[in-house]
Amino acid sequence: MKNLKNPLVLVLIAFATLSFTTITKEVKKVNTKESKVVWKGYKVTGSHEGTVSLQSGILNFEEDKLVGGEFTIDMTSIAVTDLSGEYQKKLEGHLKSDDFFGVNNHPTAKLVFTKVKAKGKNSYEVTADLTIKNKTNPVTFQISVYGGKATASLKVDRAKYDVKYGSTSFFDGLKDKAIYDEFDLVVDLVF
Repeated sequence: MKNLKNPLVLVLIAFATLSFTTITKEVKKVNTKESKVVWKGYKVTGSHEGTVSLQSGILNFEEDKLVGGEFTIDMTSIAVTDLSGEYQKKLEGHLKSDDFFGVNNHPTAKLVFTKVKAKGKNSYEVTADLTIKNKTNPVTFQISVYGGKATASLKVDRAKYDVKYGSTSFFDGLKDKAIYDEFDLVVDLVF
């Protein structure tokens, strides 16, 4: 009977300990109206920049540590902010056309965190799957989280998503008409 009591006591202690030890998991919904995504693309003769809106987004936390996230980007919202008038409308139309992001057939893009590694108190290295034009490739970037806000910046290689227009990865002899494959995204999230 003595041997039976010891395992029973151990099981009861283990059960009691696990019953009171919980991991706090929290899903924080991103405020898409207050959050901002800025893009900047480069060409041999200069650059252009603008914004694109988030359709939805969440960040996952465990014990106040970032562990995941998922975002849907509204590609139909691509806007150019460094031009105005006719040139602004032309570039916005061209970016939305099949030459670039083909938003009629691909109205959204998606970013899904696959790995999050703490790099400091509020800093993380994220590996995520980015899907543009139904092509998915991994991207790695840094994100900082503080309070109800987060910031991140990443480089995206458009050639990996068949965004071919003006790309030296697809066309020779473009000279000063070439548009660089990498573009920047700077993200300010509010949640």
